Amino acid sequence: MNERLLQYIWQQQYFNRDSLESTESEPIKILSPGKLNTHQGPDFSAARIRIGETEWAGNVELHIKTDDWLRHGHQHDQTYDNVILHVVWEHTRTIDSSVPVLELQGRVPALLKDDFLRWMQNMSRVPCEAERTRLGIMPGEPWKEQLVRDRLETKASLILSNLESLTGHWEEVFWWQVARNFGYSVNADAFEEMARSLPLSMVSRHRNLIQQVEALLLGQCGLLGGKYEDPYALLLQREYRFLRHKYGLSMIRTPVKFLRMRPSNFPTIRLAQLSMLIHGSHQLFSVVRELHTIGEVRALFSITANDFWHYHYRLDKSADFIQKTLGKTMVDNIIINTVIPTMYAYGKHRQDNQFIEKSLRWLHETSAEMNTVTRIFFGEGNTAVSAFDTQAVLELEKNYCAFKRCLECEIGRKLLTEGA
Repeated sequence: MNERLLQYIWQQQYFNRDSLESTESEPIKILSPGKLNTHQGPDFSAARIRIGETEWAGNVELHIKTDDWLRHGHQHDQTYDNVILHVVWEHTRTIDSSVPVLELQGRVPALLKDDFLRWMQNMSRVPCEAERTRLGIMPGEPWKEQLVRDRLETKASLILSNLESLTGHWEEVFWWQVARNFGYSVNADAFEEMARSLPLSMVSRHRNLIQQVEALLLGQCGLLGGKYEDPYALLLQREYRFLRHKYGLSMIRTPVKFLRMRPSNFPTIRLAQLSMLIHGSHQLFSVVRELHTIGEVRALFSITANDFWHYHYRLDKSADFIQKTLGKTMVDNIIINTVIPTMYAYGKHRQDNQFIEKSLRWLHETSAEMNTVTRIFFGEGNTAVSAFDTQAVLELEKNYCAFKRCLECEIGRKLLTEGA
């Protein structure tokens, strides 16, 4: 037993309440368990308890053992003078006859306690995975929406922080976010650093010449330093030397990585595709903001790198012809992790609910994600309907399962109470 579980048991009244008596054999009837106090002081406030023939209103303090009252020094703290009931898991001895003691050990189903303690010791990503899978329990719609909104709020707060540093320049913020997303998890930091080193106003001046955009992006990432024979690679080198001198640029410090990566995800390919996105669009966030359907968003990001890259994955080596088109999975990834959070942040910043609702609608219309966490919740077949479902369980795993916040989780509470 631990105090978190004991608080939950008391809050939800998950114990046998028949013939309750204090340790001094006084009859007890719980009219209201009170409100959980997450700050300093007694665990529950505004409780109403009938003890004997008298109805009391005040605070309730919970401990694993009665002795904890003394160990925590409550006898010397006036904050605890209004405690009307001391609830303990195990009554060890009488310490203050003026505060009735209620012992819960023996009144709580063993399965509830055992399940919870097993989860606390479980090192898997989802502590209740076995029980949840067996019973097929998933987040209900209200809980799912709260998880998605929490996830978007976290992402929006970072975007709004970047916006503040840029004095309200939404196009620049979006450029940083898009570049980071193109770097995927491995090169996200490097690509964002690259975007921050290249003001969008500068890149936009050269957007009509794809080779100059590629030269800026590849050069800033330190990918144009080789000895090349291919005429296009040499052209990019020359363009970057000129532009670097013209704008006084310094290459980024974060190295880009190729290791253990599929060729289609090589940073050279992703930067070439990002270059084409810049080449083919102007004021990108303004364009995205005015789109209505998820199909229009997909079309905007369904780009293909220029012809050179159909025969190359790297600048120094040719390969068989494969069109380097941004695939559906990557496009959806950009929609989920950049377009929708930025739209949500924009709605919050402008206090305009239409953009918030649009971001949530687009999540419902985007395909479900397939990764380690979604497989745990939905299985190999991934029965998730949309990215709304998968974003909910990703938030659940990240901020509840990882910290074993099972008592704050709808699934955890349901599993515990069904066991009870």
